[in-house]
Amino acid sequence: MKRAFDIAFSFLGLIVLAPLLSGLCLLQYFKMGRPLFFRQERAGLGGKFFQIIKFRSMIAGSEGDITRTTTWGKFLRSTSLDELPELFNVLRGDMSLVGPRPLPTEYLPLYNTEQARRHAVRPGITGWAQINGRNNITWKRQFELDLWYIDHSSLLLDFKILVLTFYAVLSRKGINASETNTRTAFKGEIFHEEVE
Repeated sequence: MKRAFDIAFSFLGLIVLAPLLSGLCLLQYFKMGRPLFFRQERAGLGGKFFQIIKFRSMIAGSEGDITRTTTWGKFLRSTSLDELPELFNVLRGDMSLVGPRPLPTEYLPLYNTEQARRHAVRPGITGWAQINGRNNITWKRQFELDLWYIDHSSLLLDFKILVLTFYAVLSRKGINASETNTRTAFKGEIFHEEVE
């Protein structure tokens, strides 16, 4: 049922949002140039790798460091419009609408047994952690919320998360749209990383 819901909702979403996506592609071209999209290998269901697709919101800094773009990049991230192309990942079966956010593949060896359970389900465009802190939570808290979702997953909960996601995006709660990465990299067992 969850997969059928994902396919139906994402397909309908792409149709309804087609004018918006087209407009964003055009603006992206004029604001950022090519490539329009950011692709990165992430870990999905069962730890299987896949290419996530988002609107590109970062550029190389003067010394080769990756930094966020100016006003446009911040706007894309703060409104979560950069994540709309992930609907294609949902249609392909790489992701779900709701689930733990997909993290970089280099984190896989760092998980303990409990943390690795986040790969028992497809990763999501949004999730329980996103509506309970978004970027302003520690890694420890994110994993706790991810595991809570896995243990309590249902279509009703997914629907609730989707509704609350719209509220979180519109209210701009938990956004970190600074010039640098949203938070420090996950290091493993020691949870000392805090949001910048």
